[in-house]
Amino acid sequence: MATATSHQSVVSFASLRSSPSSTISQCGFKIDSSLSFTSKKTNFCKIKAMASSVSYDNTLLSPSKTIPDNSQKKSNEAALILIRHGESLWNEKNLFTGCVDVPLTEKGVEEAIEAGKRISNIPVDVIFTSSLIRAQMTAMLAMIQHRRKKVPIILHDESEQAKTWSQVFSDETKNQSIPVIPAWQLNERMYGELQGLNKQETAERYGKEQVHEWRRSYDIPPPKGESLEMCAERAVAYFQDNIEPKLAAGKNVMIAAHGNSLRSIIMYLDKLTCQEVISLELSTGIPLLYIFKEGKFMKRGSPVGPTEAGVYAYTKRLAQYRQKLEDDSEVLCA
Repeated sequence: MATATSHQSVVSFASLRSSPSSTISQCGFKIDSSLSFTSKKTNFCKIKAMASSVSYDNTLLSPSKTIPDNSQKKSNEAALILIRHGESLWNEKNLFTGCVDVPLTEKGVEEAIEAGKRISNIPVDVIFTSSLIRAQMTAMLAMIQHRRKKVPIILHDESEQAKTWSQVFSDETKNQSIPVIPAWQLNERMYGELQGLNKQETAERYGKEQVHEWRRSYDIPPPKGESLEMCAERAVAYFQDNIEPKLAAGKNVMIAAHGNSLRSIIMYLDKLTCQEVISLELSTGIPLLYIFKEGKFMKRGSPVGPTEAGVYAYTKRLAQYRQKLEDDSEVLCA
């Protein structure tokens, strides 16, 4: 796990971008990636987000040599599933968690399993998670419920040795696997000196209004931590650079992450204003479905369950995928 690396986002986001001249457009703002978080205040919230055209580089790198990417495959649409991790042990204790790496509770495990049942008929080709165990547990437990029964495999690119030692040498096994790509940029926002503190006791110590401002304002960070604005900068940039090209190539993507990193991505997808995003609440373990088609994201809500027909009527491709699962199941049972 590279949890400690996530804290670098507060120090210098620019060093992790692919091009020094890259910019992000969202919520009416433009971020020059040559600037660090602390060097200049971004004008993130002045005007409502505007739709922008997106161009994609056809040269996509495989996340690992062990599982082929095949991102050159083109499609006119792809599914995007977002899942906030299930309840963690520190959620249960009412503690500020942030980037501290704690696992799920028993309830969190059940929430992840339920999320998996809801998306069990929706295609998934690649999974992105944060570098934190609660998000990775959620992704793994959810995929165990999928009817395709492909095995999620976490890709280890942290060193050449890690890549070499985790190689898969069977093509058949590769075809029955789904790559899972961890990224610290999708981590929960770093809560600084609040991490590990009880939320109620913190409110009594600093005052309810101050704690509410730290938790719910857009651009005011807790002491030595990240604001939602700072979290959005890294999460949205990673989404644009690494996830959106997969969708454009016809890959169906699942993201298992956290409340604030997912709120940031949803702000980008739904073109929310900064005032709208701070009131956005995401339930743990409830998947959200988007369809990416012709460069646009269409929100489809949350699948109710594998027997619910409505979600599959949104696109012909989803309906055909579900029918194929049914046909394959009948053949196996025959």
